[in-house]
Amino acid sequence: MTIFTIGFTQKTAKEFFELLKKNKIELLVDVRLNNQSQLAGFTKGQDLSYFLKEIVGCEYSHDLILAPTKELLNDYKKGTVTWDRYVEVFSKLIESRKMAENFEKKYSAYSNVVLLCSEPKADKCHRRLVAEAVSKKYGYEIKHL
Repeated sequence: MTIFTIGFTQKTAKEFFELLKKNKIELLVDVRLNNQSQLAGFTKGQDLSYFLKEIVGCEYSHDLILAPTKELLNDYKKGTVTWDRYVEVFSKLIESRKMAENFEKKYSAYSNVVLLCSEPKADKCHRRLVAEAVSKKYGYEIKHL
């Protein structure tokens, strides 16, 4: 399996869906805490599921087990938690929720899975941390789109 990651911010709908088609994504796993935000545009939950099926031919899953807690996300957005502290707290969440094991159990039948969040780049996004935890445990390749 290859685990891809993608953020929708700073991408047009065309760029976003073309990247998914080009990389033959079979399943998009939405790892956002809130997939209904007004800022989400073309990536709102039910709309995204429809667009993925019609445009890309792939499935959609919103998986809150892979999302941060509301408190951690809010503290990071407010700047009361640094990125390093965020990583420390989220890493404990990865372990306590058994994210890698849950991912493997639910999604191992797919060859090309993409983790979706809003951040334009993966370097300071929890989707990278999830992908790295799964890859470390199961040896999957990671590609950031």
